[in-house]
Amino acid sequence: MKRLSLLLAVGLLGACSILPQSEPLDIYLLPSAALPAQTQRVDWSLRVNSPVSSQLLDGTRIVVLPEPGLVNTYQGVRWSERTPQLLRGRLLDAFHDDGRIQALSNEEQRLQADLELVSDLRSFHSQYRDGAAEALIQLDVRLVDARDQRILASRRFSVSQPARDTSVPAVVAAFGQAGDQLSRELVDWTLNQGQRATP
Repeated sequence: MKRLSLLLAVGLLGACSILPQSEPLDIYLLPSAALPAQTQRVDWSLRVNSPVSSQLLDGTRIVVLPEPGLVNTYQGVRWSERTPQLLRGRLLDAFHDDGRIQALSNEEQRLQADLELVSDLRSFHSQYRDGAAEALIQLDVRLVDARDQRILASRRFSVSQPARDTSVPAVVAAFGQAGDQLSRELVDWTLNQGQRATP
């Protein structure tokens, strides 16, 4: 009986040694800087929907194009959320910081809104140019009348931001700067188009 127990213990130890080791994982938030607060207010509400994306971008992996036509991901790192939700959160933060639209929601809350932002995420990856890394975010946006789903305005936002070097923290910082610029442009555009569209 003792011998059987010993054999079982040795077998279990052997089994433990051949199990795959879990990959060390660093989880990154999207860095952001607050937009300056504005004093004026609008009297209409806005729903910010998560962007629609390809399967490649609809995940937590940080996508990189090491050369044109070749897609890869950084090993051992992830975004804190799926990319569409990560960007939606950044945009909502920007609208809150700006303060001109007080009534904000997203599609998960199912609240009534006057206008909504519908978008397609075309790019959210890093790429290399002459050995230097840069972050690229490209978003096709439509401002829609939530009552009849009529498109009131549309625009493509495209921002690229060079990274200080090719390390993952530097690339993540570049994504943050690109997200800040895109957010500023999109907030101002939404306010201008929304004021034209609402009585």
